[in-house]
Amino acid sequence: MTEPDDAPRQEPVVHILWMNGGLSCDGDSVALTAATQPSIEEIVLGGLPGLPKAEMHWPLLDFQCGPTDGPDSFVEWYHRADRGELEPFILVIEGSIPNEAIKTEGYWSGFGNNPDTGESAFTQQPMMASEWLDRLAPKATAILAAGTCASFGGIHAMAGNPTGAMGVTDYLGQGWRTKAGLPIVNMPGCPTHPDSLSETLLYLLYQVAGQAPMIPLDEAQRPSWIFGATAHEGCDRAGYYEEGDLASEYGSPTCIVKLGCWGPVVKCNVPKRGWINGIGGCPTAGGICIGCTMPGFPDKFMPFMNETTDVRNSSAARGLNSGLIRDLRRITTAALEKEPAWRKPSKQLLSGYQPPW
Repeated sequence: MTEPDDAPRQEPVVHILWMNGGLSCDGDSVALTAATQPSIEEIVLGGLPGLPKAEMHWPLLDFQCGPTDGPDSFVEWYHRADRGELEPFILVIEGSIPNEAIKTEGYWSGFGNNPDTGESAFTQQPMMASEWLDRLAPKATAILAAGTCASFGGIHAMAGNPTGAMGVTDYLGQGWRTKAGLPIVNMPGCPTHPDSLSETLLYLLYQVAGQAPMIPLDEAQRPSWIFGATAHEGCDRAGYYEEGDLASEYGSPTCIVKLGCWGPVVKCNVPKRGWINGIGGCPTAGGICIGCTMPGFPDKFMPFMNETTDVRNSSAARGLNSGLIRDLRRITTAALEKEPAWRKPSKQLLSGYQPPW
């Protein structure tokens, strides 16, 4: 039996499953609440042209918190995706994935319960984050790793950790592709930039709807338009670095590279974009860049707040020619601070203009 032509057609829905069951502080979820371009409200309510209808299942937003095994249960949406009942869906992972194979009992992190392990919520065992990833990743249309922990392992994956934590790409494999042929998209940051995260999520929604080309990524699978330049290139203090005017204590408005700022080598748009509504950001507010958007964070950037060998060497090289540059610029400045010679009272037109009369 076919539906009549005038029957209302159900609008296709793209589900967004946000799983924060990995090792995380939930800082990326908190950051997303501060996004303004676009805001999470604009995405969920369809306030942007051409945006497909989206239903977001996110612990900070989803009000569906009914019975544990009922149709209104929050975790039930993830089980539905596992059963193939949600199509398509974007899987967002927050937090690093621990290695559950390195121990004989217990677990490192979980998200909801596994209904196969008991008849009720009181007897069921937690579903481990790695098991969710094993189940949902092959069924997802797109995968977004939100934050440095999910992208590269982050704080939990630093040397000496007992969990064997790793990023989503490390867990699934560098060559992993979703069933739609999309690579894992990494959006690092500790936490990630609010607008950069919402903008990337918006791009994936448009791509799933067939309204955007393949998302451009760099070698670390980060959106290339966001991570194509260093923090130093967009920093208001960069001019002081070129002049060799480096701060020796906090509170100075000059370049803070000698205080341990990694901005010259870290790919990040925070100083250029600001944090919320173009305001704030680490070096902009006087804080050093600690390299939290890089795959080598935090191990390769420690100890924090100390001038590193690489930065010290580059600063010394800059110091060799900064004096000469300043002298040459003083000569140019002196010439530029004098008005042109034709700007004076005269019976003749001295500006070079040729009158037609």
